[in-house]
Order: sequence, then C-alpha cells, then structure tokens
Amino acid sequence: MVYPTDTLLGLGALATHRDAVERVHHAKGRARSGPMSIAVSSYEEIEPWCDLTPLSRQVARDRLPGPVTLLLRSSARARRELSPRVIGPSGIIGIRIPDHPTARELARRAGPLIATSANRHGEPPARSVAEARRVFGREVAVYLPAHPSPRGRPSEILDLTHGTPQRTLRR
Repeated sequence: MVYPTDTLLGLGALATHRDAVERVHHAKGRARSGPMSIAVSSYEEIEPWCDLTPLSRQVARDRLPGPVTLLLRSSARARRELSPRVIGPSGIIGIRIPDHPTARELARRAGPLIATSANRHGEPPARSVAEARRVFGREVAVYLPAHPSPRGRPSEILDLTHGTPQRTLRR
C-alpha cells in the first residue's frame, strides 16, 4: 500500500508478512541486503520489537512520535516474527512512530508496518498519491489519500546502538 506519514508518502505492508515485505522490496528495486524500517502506533509498541536501554528508552520518549527513525537492537521476538528483510545483518532494526493519524491508526489496527518512502530505490520520493500511482501502478494494491499532506522530507535517523545517539546518513 501507499499511505501517508508525517514525512513522505510511505510504501508499506505488514512487517510480519514475509511475502508482502518481499513485494515491497521488489517494488522499490532495493538491493537484497538493505533492511527496511517499521512503523508502530505508540511508544508501548516499540518494546516487543527492540531491546531498549535506559538511554534509548528516554530518546524514544523524547523524540517520538515524529520525523525520526531510531536504530535499535532487535528483540528475540522481532527476529522470530518479522520478515528477515526488516532486520539488518547485525540485528539492528529501524523503528518509528509517525506523527500522522492515518499511519498510526493503520499500525494500531494491523501491527507493525514497513516504513519506507514511496519511490523506486535511488529515485526521488513521490510527492502525491497520483505520482505514486504513476510509479508503481498495479504493483501496489491500495493507495490511501494523504491528508494532511506529508512534510516532504525523510525522517532523521538516530543510531542508538553504540551508547550515545549518533545521526546517520541515508544511503
């Protein structure tokens, strides 16, 4: 599906559904090794998927919901239940809580969602649902309207796996 977030239009699927996650990877044209982040609806939904330290717990409380993706150590449950494409080779997971009512309600009702921008890998993100539809066509089953509109910039990435928060550049 293409769905609105607070940052960009998202291309997503249920993160626990391996075939759906594979379809997102295929639609994006991503490299086999590149993990994708997940979106959840509330702070309480982070803990089942991540091993939080006191520092990462505080940063999550201070910065989420909002335009931030936290890189955290995945939990044993995440490694069992989420698609392998979600967790990086070193066991790191990206997680965010979008500050957008539609994105959060989707995650609340369905569970953790893939949270990647609606674009082909290496191309600029779609700025409208109509543009996303031109890019993906029938590869995407559902296009949700984007109200309110996303702000148009990707989320900041904070790596919390090394003891102190470190900003990370997108690749």
